Amino acid sequence: MDASKVIIRPVVSEKSYVLATADKYVFRVHPDAHKTQIRQAIEELFDVHVVSVRTMSVKSKPKRRGLHSGRTREWKKAVVQVRPGESIPIFQGLQGLEES
Repeated sequence: MDASKVIIRPVVSEKSYVLATADKYVFRVHPDAHKTQIRQAIEELFDVHVVSVRTMSVKSKPKRRGLHSGRTREWKKAVVQVRPGESIPIFQGLQGLEES
């Protein structure tokens, strides 16, 4: 699987910002990707060294809008820890938000 298809996008949330200060970054990944593929994709795309990868499947939640009911999509999340001192450029804007 191609590295650009393994990593779908970064997860932007308060929890992911807190984890980014500890050199841990959260990404939405392809549901069929395993830890080795995620590690290789992150190292290839961002030129960092990955220490650990943790994955989890986010289950769908029921949602309603008026009379219509449905569910959100299921998706897979990966928390990637990089070597101390290294960072991923997507999350570089976080330092300005923390000081505000």
